[in-house]
Amino acid sequence: MGILNVTPDSFSDGGRYTRVSAALERAREMVEEGADIIDVGGESTRPGAQPVPLEEELRRVVPVVEAIRAELDVPISVDTYKSEVARAALDAGAVMVNDISGLRFSPDMADVVAEHQAHVVVMHMKGTPRDMQKNPYYDDVVEEVK
Repeated sequence: MGILNVTPDSFSDGGRYTRVSAALERAREMVEEGADIIDVGGESTRPGAQPVPLEEELRRVVPVVEAIRAELDVPISVDTYKSEVARAALDAGAVMVNDISGLRFSPDMADVVAEHQAHVVVMHMKGTPRDMQKNPYYDDVVEEVK
């Protein structure tokens, strides 16, 4: 999976792919390097990250998904916990939702995924991106995540 952060505050790429043309070029490179899926994210979820307003996340993600779908033959995942962003990205050509909240933050996320017959990656974190590193301790991670 190639990770394509289309955010100005990404900790991994310093916001280099905020323009659609730059994001598309990076997606091409990742496919050439062997990526089987491109995961597009419009909100940084690094520890301490501030939430991005819905309209801003849509503005960042949807044009990139549309451009990748039009140019490349590769499955697209959208990294979001907002069902509205997931719906728009799936409508634009994504086939998978990568939800860091484990479907907890948006009550209708599972319905959106099911309606589109999309794949879903259900992740786990303690709390939210703003506070997930405050006390990341588990006595038994498997038991507590169950």
